[in-house]
Amino acid sequence: MMNTYFVEKAKMTLAGVSIRTTNEVEMGPDGGLPQLWETYFQSNIAGQVATVNSEYIYALYTDYESDASGAYTVVIGHEVAEERHLEGNQLEENGLEESELEESELEENELEKSELEKNELEKNELEKNQLEESQLVENQLEENRLEESQFTYAVVPESKYMVFTTKKGPVFEVVAQAWGEIWAYFKESREARTYTGDFEIYDSRNFDPADTQVEIYIAIE
Repeated sequence: MMNTYFVEKAKMTLAGVSIRTTNEVEMGPDGGLPQLWETYFQSNIAGQVATVNSEYIYALYTDYESDASGAYTVVIGHEVAEERHLEGNQLEENGLEESELEESELEENELEKSELEKNELEKNELEKNQLEESQLVENQLEENRLEESQFTYAVVPESKYMVFTTKKGPVFEVVAQAWGEIWAYFKESREARTYTGDFEIYDSRNFDPADTQVEIYIAIE
């Protein structure tokens, strides 16, 4: 039996890459988790969204169809500051409103300058520069939106967890073995799983795929 302890954790939001799968699929030759990990390492999530404690990598099992025998979603990624993310969107909107006001003021100024017989060529050049600058800002905003839309956002509710600590060894081997023991344990345990969101935590600061130890958090009543 693995070492275990109990802990309560507050609600959190994760952002990452995801797949929908089942235990049956993952135990066969067509399992998608190895490829999902590759996708995560290529995605540079921490460099594209506002993360919290980015050194911790989460592998979240959520949106369970039923129990351990049904389909579920796996999200590999990082905790994000949900409020900060929403504020960021609000700031973008405010920035767009300000730029529209600035554009309006510039147009009025240009009309005034033209009434004062400002050189028409200079006026056209100014308008061209403003349009180019506005287009660059718009393109950057669109690029940022596309990057964020590539990720799945998942809310993990406040919960009590039973935490299992794997033995040290090759990551896929020790984690697979641990889950086998977890499934067997809960078939006859006093604790009952809630399936509101379970996760593995990896510390990227000392992560060695060939020799690692992982904590697995199982949500319980």
